[in-house]
Amino acid sequence: MDEDIKFILDSTKEAMENAITHLEKQFVNIRAGKASPAMLGSVMVDYYGSQTPLSQVANVNTPDGRTITVQPWEKNMLQEIERGIAYSNLGFNPMNNGETIIINVPPLTEERRKDLAKQAKAEAEDAKVSIRSARKEANNDLKKNDDISEDLKKNAEIDVQQLTDKYVKKVDEVFENKEKEIMTV
Repeated sequence: MDEDIKFILDSTKEAMENAITHLEKQFVNIRAGKASPAMLGSVMVDYYGSQTPLSQVANVNTPDGRTITVQPWEKNMLQEIERGIAYSNLGFNPMNNGETIIINVPPLTEERRKDLAKQAKAEAEDAKVSIRSARKEANNDLKKNDDISEDLKKNAEIDVQQLTDKYVKKVDEVFENKEKEIMTV
């Protein structure tokens, strides 16, 4: 196989992999009813004047499927952590018992589940757009390269399309799993 074609296919595959990885990261932030430390992954806390991720100033645990506990490493950080959780707009109501912060994760309503499923669908569509964009870029790179024969270009375009189909299918699978997780009561 021509080196130019191999490079184009490898970079296309990498771009498509990145789209899947990004999608999975976005799905972690979409809660599916069960408490998880990842739900607080976006929370930033004012730690002596600088914004710091919650995970760097406290232990975050889930003793059961409906509760998240936050145990700060320094007791004087309780108020700041509570404020950070409140400002993060996650819809949680943190309770401070003087030692730890306890968050009860409310069960999702049917309407909220549908909204989250729509949000997940939009994220999946964004991933597909990224994959198609990588395909378009690869095809443009192939067309621009005069060192590659027409036959090799046609074969490479077929390979790019097969990669695209494979990754779009993977996005659909990841989305279906997330949707099932969201809609399961």
